[in-house]
Amino acid sequence: MPTRQIRPHTGQRGFTLIELMIVVVVVAILAAVAFPSFMGSIRKGRRSEAFTALSNVQQAQERWRSNNAAYSSDLSASAPTGLGIAATTSSGYYALSLANVTAIGYEAVATAVSGSSQESDGSCAKLAVQMSGGNVSYASSTTGGSLAYAGTDKCWSR
Repeated sequence: MPTRQIRPHTGQRGFTLIELMIVVVVVAILAAVAFPSFMGSIRKGRRSEAFTALSNVQQAQERWRSNNAAYSSDLSASAPTGLGIAATTSSGYYALSLANVTAIGYEAVATAVSGSSQESDGSCAKLAVQMSGGNVSYASSTTGGSLAYAGTDKCWSR
């Protein structure tokens, strides 16, 4: 039976500290670029919660209006005095409210809750639907800004 010779180790194995640090820097740069984009996608996806809530308010208002002379000004009270809709969305990212309620119109607003990631959604942090004389308009703005009913294609893409 032949015997095997054991050769001494002559080459280096593994990574040097410099190579490891280069990899860490590259990963950090990629993360710094990718994370804001990722969070933007998450915020955009969470807007659907506001769209759903505002759609529910619209439907409830139309049901209310079919039985009453005007739209309801009470969002959260249960029937027969209000719409029976919670003041916040299901995941708690948006607060809902009604404004400018008349016999022929209303404005339903979904505002990003303070302290949530949706508050950083820029000009889409506040979303609104306005019904006026049978016509529906859509608006958006920053959390503290006034609603703009023009140029909302970015937030209300269909």
